[in-house]
Amino acid sequence: MSFGPVIDELIDALRVLPGVGQKSAQRMALHLLERNRNGAQHLSEALSLAMESVGRCQRCCNLSESEVCRICSDTRRDASLLCIVESPSDLLAIEQAHYFNGYYHVLAGSLSPIDGRGPEQVGIPALLNRVIESQIKEIILATNPTVEGEATAHYIAQSLSQHDVLITRLAQGIPLGGELGYVDGGTLGHAFSGRKPMDNKE
Repeated sequence: MSFGPVIDELIDALRVLPGVGQKSAQRMALHLLERNRNGAQHLSEALSLAMESVGRCQRCCNLSESEVCRICSDTRRDASLLCIVESPSDLLAIEQAHYFNGYYHVLAGSLSPIDGRGPEQVGIPALLNRVIESQIKEIILATNPTVEGEATAHYIAQSLSQHDVLITRLAQGIPLGGELGYVDGGTLGHAFSGRKPMDNKE
């Protein structure tokens, strides 16, 4: 059954959200139209404003409403530490653990040649330039412990092997195959405590 092209378009649009299939999108659309039109209007306005106002931080590539994000603008942080993550959600997970007080660099995902994501696509050249031009003493590779995340971590470690910088990797507490966005703060704290140097001599 089809309600009409406008409602069908709304249902299709909602399916862009992760984990939302046809049935879920249909329920959301009908709920907004039938029971919560004020909420739907607010959602529409908030989404439109976000799309117009939110871009990428020029320094760390995190989502930001200004040229330089709040974290990069915070001079109280330890400028000698740089934590590399795959996405803004990973950065948020680490921040909510209240353990790390350095700066971040957000990649556009992980390396995956089969999906067409090479070093350029995920922003590794920009990261390397940042490291070369700064006074960073330790880089913490906090890419996800997946096959792609491990490959990304090793690529970055090898690319920086000639530079005088300590490269560490989050260790204990993070389950293999898991993603940082789903890990609790206590586990992330243990992972930071147990980080170890990357072996990039192979």
